Amino acid sequence: MWRIKSLKALRDKPGKFSVLFENEAEIVVGSAQVADFELCSGLELSEEGYAELTDALKLSSSKARAMRILGNRNYSALEMERRLVGKGETQETACKTVEWLENIGAINDEEFAEMIVRQYCAKGYGISRIRDELYRRGIPREMWDEALSGAESMDDIAYDFIVSKLRGSRDKVDLRRATDALCRRGFSYEEARTTVSRYLENLEEGEGPED
Repeated sequence: MWRIKSLKALRDKPGKFSVLFENEAEIVVGSAQVADFELCSGLELSEEGYAELTDALKLSSSKARAMRILGNRNYSALEMERRLVGKGETQETACKTVEWLENIGAINDEEFAEMIVRQYCAKGYGISRIRDELYRRGIPREMWDEALSGAESMDDIAYDFIVSKLRGSRDKVDLRRATDALCRRGFSYEEARTTVSRYLENLEEGEGPED
């Protein structure tokens, strides 16, 4: 049994309390744990009750850590889980924390996937590169098609990139470099060649970039 010897508020840590047990073990809890477990001097906790209390502390700490992490950028559920484990949380605590984040709407993989697609389209990347990014961010594959369905026209994205890259040049070296650049950005070689041909055709017709 774990019998509480004293429960004292910490003056330098508002909302925190020191719990001293008769075996001289000491833990710091928050006001939520005091209320949830009805902690007070003289209370006896079973081994199971003590384990539940410490688990609650770990989860509370993990939640606070997760919210601090989210202050930097958006994360997928898998990214956050990996990040928490990397910070020292157990797999079980990390999973429970991510579930809580999803329940309060702080993490939403579907919305995150759509955001990634929009951002990478705006940067001029092709489908292959976008899929690589969705994979890297840990977005479940079953969400990819739905997210990609809202992508801009890949033909227009590729063409706009080529126009900005070549700026009217017909030089063969420039054309080859532009083709290679498109391939590196996630477009197939055939897509890159077709885009360059479209660019050259418009130049021959005396047109600038298409509206």
